[in-house]
Amino acid sequence: MAIAERNGASGRALILAVAAGLETTVRVGLGTKYPAFRAKGWHSPGVIGPFGGAAAAGKLLGLDVERQRNAFGLAGSQSAGTFAHWGTPTIKFHQSRGALSGLMAGLLAEQGFPASTEILTHKDGGLFNAYSDGGQPDAVVADLGKRWALEQIALRLWPAASSIQTVITGLFALIKAHDLRPARIAGVRVGLSKTVYDMHGTLAWNDKFKALLSTPYVTAIVLHDRRCWLDQFESARFRDPAVDAFARERVKVEIDPRVEGTGAAIEIRTVDGAVLTDRRAAPKGDPSDPLTRAEIEDKLRTASAGFLPADAAERIIDLVGSLERLGNVRELLAVLRAPTQDG
Repeated sequence: MAIAERNGASGRALILAVAAGLETTVRVGLGTKYPAFRAKGWHSPGVIGPFGGAAAAGKLLGLDVERQRNAFGLAGSQSAGTFAHWGTPTIKFHQSRGALSGLMAGLLAEQGFPASTEILTHKDGGLFNAYSDGGQPDAVVADLGKRWALEQIALRLWPAASSIQTVITGLFALIKAHDLRPARIAGVRVGLSKTVYDMHGTLAWNDKFKALLSTPYVTAIVLHDRRCWLDQFESARFRDPAVDAFARERVKVEIDPRVEGTGAAIEIRTVDGAVLTDRRAAPKGDPSDPLTRAEIEDKLRTASAGFLPADAAERIIDLVGSLERLGNVRELLAVLRAPTQDG
């Protein structure tokens, strides 16, 4: 968006750049042998994100083949970010740093800055060899131009951790179906795969960031507030005695051998003896259960509340809806910067 604004690119050019960036990011990710990659402690966004940023920037900058190859080499040279930062805000810094690295890669390549021609597969330090035991290079270009890997990207509906979005989906489904209130609930069991349990099953919720990652807390707050947005993770909520006691005493999170990946199995026992269950393999927002256009628009309205005037949010929705016909994306960026009434 920064390059598109600087250059006065069209909306159609921005769409093309975003598509190139997303497709590149996903395909480089598919090229890693993820179990080996994860075993070494790497965190994907910081490693593969720079490649997507370089592809998007390079498309807008009009890089030729050689310069785009150098952009990818420069992107790979900045690939970093490990799970040593789990439970801290730095784990989210990897996404923003990945974008900045891609931008820098594109701008340096535009100026003729040279880089490795084999950043992924070089025997001595190529990312696939260094980070994931050789990777799966063929997966990066498999059916390129015929199959779009970006169509398998999930859109997260709530700000909590991606791996527990299925839990939140199931909880809201049960709330809607049975009008659940905390006073009616005797106990909650949440079954997760071992991978997700190890990351989110027992994490404390003594600060905002950990609360966003904690399955016991997220379960408790969704059932109490019937809402899951950033205000649910402020100290006033995670320090609330009733919510805290509910999470500790009535929510049990455990490994369920029947649950795979980021799936979830929820069982709620009510005080009158009823047992309510929800089991699903994927969350709302997954390609198998995609968000509707209305849900995406409502998420923008929620996210922009207090930061943009309501009419600005509606104008953004209109501009994005006709982005391919927008002559200059500066019109969109100007609305995105619209101040609220209180400045």
